[in-house]
Amino acid sequence: MSEPRTTPGPALGGVTPAASERGVEAFGYEQELKRSLSFSDLLVYGLVFMVPIAPFGIFGGVFQASGGMVALAYVVGGLAMAFTAASYSQMSRAFPMAGSVYTYAGRGIARPVGFIAGWMVLLDYLLIPGLLYLISGFAMNSIVPAVPVWVWVVAFVLLNTVVNYFGIEFTARVNKVVLVAELVVLAIFLVVGVIALAGGEGRGWDLSPVYDADTFSLELVFGAVSIAVLSFLGFDAISTLAEENRDSARSLGKAMIGALVLAGTLFVVQTWVAALLVPDPDTLIAEGDAAGTAFYDAAGVAGGEWLATLTAVATAIAWGFANSLVAQAATSRLLFAMARDRQLPGFLATVHPVRRVPVNATFLVAAISLALGIYMSTRDDGITLLSTLVNFGALSAFLLLHVSVVVHYVGRLGSRNWWLHLVVPVVGFAILAYVVYNAQVAAQELGFVWFAIGIALLVFLLATGRTPELKTEENL
Repeated sequence: MSEPRTTPGPALGGVTPAASERGVEAFGYEQELKRSLSFSDLLVYGLVFMVPIAPFGIFGGVFQASGGMVALAYVVGGLAMAFTAASYSQMSRAFPMAGSVYTYAGRGIARPVGFIAGWMVLLDYLLIPGLLYLISGFAMNSIVPAVPVWVWVVAFVLLNTVVNYFGIEFTARVNKVVLVAELVVLAIFLVVGVIALAGGEGRGWDLSPVYDADTFSLELVFGAVSIAVLSFLGFDAISTLAEENRDSARSLGKAMIGALVLAGTLFVVQTWVAALLVPDPDTLIAEGDAAGTAFYDAAGVAGGEWLATLTAVATAIAWGFANSLVAQAATSRLLFAMARDRQLPGFLATVHPVRRVPVNATFLVAAISLALGIYMSTRDDGITLLSTLVNFGALSAFLLLHVSVVVHYVGRLGSRNWWLHLVVPVVGFAILAYVVYNAQVAAQELGFVWFAIGIALLVFLLATGRTPELKTEENL
């Protein structure tokens, strides 16, 4: 199969391989962020953002939505995200800049489409730190009931803001330590869980977490996938560090795919074991998991109170510190990229002269997360509502990502690599569209309200002449 032509295309789209490797200067921007991250840093960043123990916090919700076939929900979710990761890989090579899907849709399709993609993914990026702080707050409150959830939220927000302020290198070092700790906890749970199952605890070994003929339906599984994909969100955030990547643009795509494969495998294994240890699966399916303790209860069946406490503490640290730390960093880079193109207030494009981080954007994300986390801690449906909204925003943006691959490579550059530039994005689009269709009604309604606000804002920006300043090699 032939490779795409390397001659530049129209003003917004064409980019040569040489431009891809030179970085943001080839597109008319200054290199303001510090290029210090290696492939391993990117891979660790993605794994920490995805959280190898992510199912701990939302296990009960996925179990209920899938009718107990929680492992199957993660298998399907992983396959759906694999197609998305492949599309991210292609676009990150074409446009190695911060901004993620905002940059890819804006340059791959058209400026207005890029704004809408950025707006929809903002629903994910702006809300997810608050969701992470909320989940960690509830986890810590289950261990120390005397300390309110909102106090834990405040503590985690302040800690992460300080770490991010000190720069991406410091964040990367912290990531590696936390990742090792998460993997140790996961290994302990799996070993103890397998031994417990072999000893007759739980339901014993069976395939019901993967397939149950009595309850299986596509609508049921894809409805559960719309919740489970929350665990996978994070591999895409690697693309927001394109301007801090010191290696070639190809390393971004490799890191995204690598993080997705590793984390997805761990998700399936741990949820399979936990599903077999659930003490009362019928009640969990019928009544749900309002307290968010279903996984800890399963761990308690395997190892007793100490393992239940260990998994709860690990969840709090992983979600409230490690995951939200990188989420705050990724969100600030997206705000930075959109502000640099005049799509958001210009003060968000300010880079600290010494730390080389988007400092104002970092502080804004902290403020939003603080307000959101405290407010949602007062609602009984806070975790569920935020989870569905985050997923709706991300999946909607991913749909535009797949379209941008086809338009840019096949339509603009004349690629004949039908597999990577046509089949993969089309299949990925179809799977995600079906997941969005089967999402909770509340998420669909609020998501479309956000979309309508974005359309109105786009009309205002166009009417006032605030079109994004997307420069290319041709403008230099």
